[in-house]
Amino acid sequence: MRRQKAFEYFIHGIFLILGLITVGCVLLITLYLVIAGIPAIRRIGIWNFLLGTKWASTAAEPSYGILPFILTSVYGTAGAIVLGVPIGFLTSVYLAKLAPAKIRTVISGAVSLLAGIPSVVYGLVGMMVLVPGIRSLFHIPDGASLFAAIIVLSIMILPSIINVSITALEAVPKEYEDASLALGATPVETYFKVSVPAAKSGIAAAVVLGVGRAIGEAMAVMMVSGNAPNLPELFGSVRFLTTAVASEMSYSSGLQRQALFSIALVLFLFIMLINGALNFFLKRSKE
Repeated sequence: MRRQKAFEYFIHGIFLILGLITVGCVLLITLYLVIAGIPAIRRIGIWNFLLGTKWASTAAEPSYGILPFILTSVYGTAGAIVLGVPIGFLTSVYLAKLAPAKIRTVISGAVSLLAGIPSVVYGLVGMMVLVPGIRSLFHIPDGASLFAAIIVLSIMILPSIINVSITALEAVPKEYEDASLALGATPVETYFKVSVPAAKSGIAAAVVLGVGRAIGEAMAVMMVSGNAPNLPELFGSVRFLTTAVASEMSYSSGLQRQALFSIALVLFLFIMLINGALNFFLKRSKE
């Protein structure tokens, strides 16, 4: 008995240490971004940095305005959510509740394959197929645009949304559905009015993961968006916050390098703000 309790305390201690290490890593990353990003914001000016519309970090008189990057990331992420979340959500409901076993096996395998494809492959396929297709379909000079990035991002977030949502839906107790069916509800009504609300927190977590994937993606969107520091237009070349850091970090120095760390800090705070807002609305809905 004592050995069993000692073993349980030992395992509990290991899990506690691992949890503290995880929290410590997040705190260290946050602290490093703050220390590395604040000096550039002080030198440039917070309003000039956040609301400036011109980014010319290598010019004779450099400008460090990241408003185009912020708006592009917001529009690109919102577009990916509008396209990807409904498709991923409906697919997860179908696979978890409605699909026959053979069809579910095939589609689940395809979703897993999507999750395993490197982002550079998404970017390469988008650059070779999607960009020329957009150029031909809409008769524009260049198909590398915000629209192409939105389509690529909406595809990339599907595996996260589908897999986590399926897990949440399958965790709903079957008694809930049996009670709904016994009261005369159809299977579809039961799935959407009983199972989905019961799995709401898990589905919300899936959306958060998808949003994080969309915001944090760099390589794929760099290859299909044109990577030009312009104010966002649907069929114009744009640059995201992530691609701004990735495209210049290798040759940056001095204030330019500090400004790139400031962009990373803004991106980090942006993700935290989205997660915090979503958790706030979820808690309000539960109350």
